[in-house]
Amino acid sequence: MSAKTILFLAEPEFVSAFFPRFKEAGLGLGLAENLKGALEYIKKNKPCLVFSRPVLPGFQVEELLEGSRENAGFPPVIIFTDQGSASDAEEFLSLGAKDYWLEPLVWEKIKAVLPREEEPAPRAAPSRSKGSPGVQIIGEHSSVRRILALAKQVAPSKAAVLISGESGTGKELVAKFLHQQSDRPDKPFVAVNCAALPEHLLESELFGHEKGSFTGAISRKLGKFELADHGTILLDEISEMDMGLQAKLLRVLQENELDRVGGVETVKVDVRVLATTNRDIKETVEKKEFRGDLYFRLNVIPLKLPPLRERGADTPLLARYFVDNFCRDYGLPRLNFSTEAEAWLVEYDWPGNVRELQNLMERAVLLAQKGPIEKRHFLLDGDSWPLPEDAVIEAAEPALDGQGPGETEKSLETALMGGDMRLDEIERIAILKRLEQTSGNRTQAAELLGISVRTLRNKLNEYRKLGLEIP
Repeated sequence: MSAKTILFLAEPEFVSAFFPRFKEAGLGLGLAENLKGALEYIKKNKPCLVFSRPVLPGFQVEELLEGSRENAGFPPVIIFTDQGSASDAEEFLSLGAKDYWLEPLVWEKIKAVLPREEEPAPRAAPSRSKGSPGVQIIGEHSSVRRILALAKQVAPSKAAVLISGESGTGKELVAKFLHQQSDRPDKPFVAVNCAALPEHLLESELFGHEKGSFTGAISRKLGKFELADHGTILLDEISEMDMGLQAKLLRVLQENELDRVGGVETVKVDVRVLATTNRDIKETVEKKEFRGDLYFRLNVIPLKLPPLRERGADTPLLARYFVDNFCRDYGLPRLNFSTEAEAWLVEYDWPGNVRELQNLMERAVLLAQKGPIEKRHFLLDGDSWPLPEDAVIEAAEPALDGQGPGETEKSLETALMGGDMRLDEIERIAILKRLEQTSGNRTQAAELLGISVRTLRNKLNEYRKLGLEIP
């Protein structure tokens, strides 16, 4: 097998964000959207690993796993999904899958499972400042400067750091900053979402397991602590971890050793531990939902990130940073904000914090195109988006409330030309029309719409919940 090639069996939008990362790592990346294409790619390129969605149009991953059992040289298969369950995990593992992941995919997790080739002979490395690649934290507010100063001071130590703050404040970014400012920046950084897996799967994820230790354990698996050896492990949303597993984690932190599930050997590890939480962890300790001894072991260095609404002038500073990045990514000229948009940025409460700001700025760049960015380009829920005056109606919505097709088409045309329809209503009409044109064929309709079948299915599920009849 080629340790330089990975295959994804998924829709392109799931993996496009990782293309630059694979290229930088010198890895080849294959993409297939059906079983035939996947098998042809495996036969020709012999990838070292396959990542697969459980279901694609005309394909179920069981077919791929069946082929892997019949071929001794078949690459390992990791299944990833946005709607997993413990029973699904057990079934796929019993069928021969190497692992079962819940989305979102993150590069650190992918990198951690890639086969390691023999290291080349040592050579002189280019000089660089410690922690220089990748992590850039934008902010001039005094609270942010204090956090970064403290992080730099404690980064070279092995002290555990507990990073708290609301969702979207940048806790994982600070964790990566700590790792890159440490004395082990070139060692592994492995992140584990403690809220994404049930207890029995999370235990195997963290500590690994031996072959035959449970149904589906067809080979030995190294846990995240072993994969992070001599580097850093991030326990994301640590407060969601089951109490039983907390006791096992405490032993690892105190003794620097672990036992794989079903194992008899004790494994020594050297890992710097960082943890994040978006809850008041002291309150969970008082409610007996989190072990007090584990809390004190993790809370050696506490870093509490402020919400964006408390960072004052950092909001327009971050907005400018994100807009410039998205303009560059999409090949657009630099965009400025209107006076009204700038005022709104400062006044808005930002419940989703920096993550919400980033997503909103991408939306604004795509809608403004050549600018300037106006408040309407943020397109919050409840706002309407007027069409240009030369908008043309391709199709009418199916007849409603007793209207005939012609009457419905006329009323829709009048509403659209007057700018009275919301963007989601226009989208719904287009989707239903394409389904009508393709006699209900989801795959063909998705191709005509320029979206994935998965996205189309999600939209149709939303419409069914609204009581609409879907062809």
